[in-house]
Amino acid sequence: MAAISAIATAVPDLDFEPDYRRWALSRLGESREAKLFERMANRSGIEHRWSILDAEDARLDEGVGFYGGEAPSTAARMAIYAEAAPELALRAIAGLPELGKPTHLVVASCTGFVAPGIDQVIARRLGLGDDVERVLVGFMGCYAAVTALRTARHIVRSEPDARVLVVTVELSSLHHQEEMDLEPLLMGAQFGDGAAAAIVTGNEPGLALGEGISAALPDSEDLITWRIGDTGFHMRLSGEVPGRIAAALADPAVQRRITGGWPPEDIAAWAVHAGGRSILDAVEKGLRLAPTALDESREVLRMCGNMSSSTLMFALKAILRGRPESGVALAFGPGLAMEGFRFGWRDAG
Repeated sequence: MAAISAIATAVPDLDFEPDYRRWALSRLGESREAKLFERMANRSGIEHRWSILDAEDARLDEGVGFYGGEAPSTAARMAIYAEAAPELALRAIAGLPELGKPTHLVVASCTGFVAPGIDQVIARRLGLGDDVERVLVGFMGCYAAVTALRTARHIVRSEPDARVLVVTVELSSLHHQEEMDLEPLLMGAQFGDGAAAAIVTGNEPGLALGEGISAALPDSEDLITWRIGDTGFHMRLSGEVPGRIAAALADPAVQRRITGGWPPEDIAAWAVHAGGRSILDAVEKGLRLAPTALDESREVLRMCGNMSSSTLMFALKAILRGRPESGVALAFGPGLAMEGFRFGWRDAG
């Protein structure tokens, strides 16, 4: 059985959360929306968000930094991604207690495109052999880490001696948009940059990766969308999302699919993508979880915000230390779709 034996994470050096809040409030002026933004930002559960840009480039004041003046083109943003994404990924990989000799590399990254892909760049920078098999998961959004880990599980189940390095790296701050309205400003207040690395094997102790979970809500195609524009990737996140999630998770049939038939309250650990406080509240409400059940996910949100696919990996890292007997990982993304898997602690195989 495939298991995650180690997870390491990394964030950039610049905390841009205070600057973003000042900038957003300046855009709204003395309006009622400004007071609403401040109130909602204070209740967001987010205290820090990190950017790979330096302090000067990350400034949002007009005429200053990377975002000053005209909005940077998608090409300019991708040029930074090509350099910075592998660097941040390598910082996460360096935090693993032992890399060993990976036989496979699975990379998830949804905030940029470059060819040769960052999977090739990472493999080369690590000195991996040219026979290492690679998989690149892109543009799936916040649940891409689930796909990456399930891919690693399939590899190990078919090749028991495989050692799979799974990497997620997201540079969401590259896609900042000049907005004047409250809703997109609040959405922009969620996202930050981060990377994670995990080792999945069939013969080491860790979080055993169980059956996958997939579900797509009907008539939800427009609730979360992500489109490539001339000035980066443009995301739309409907305010209906938390309510739709809570309603779906309250369905006993959906709950059985998620937990494998166990009552949700009997699951020892929950790793839920911290897409925002309202998302975590919706999961807690829909599944009737205890107020402390999502503590690890809420702490990731507090310290890092929403890092797209990397967010779930940060929560799994915290849960890994506790060696839970049972657990469920869930993430939500474009569609609206839910992806996840069940897990539980396994001693060395």
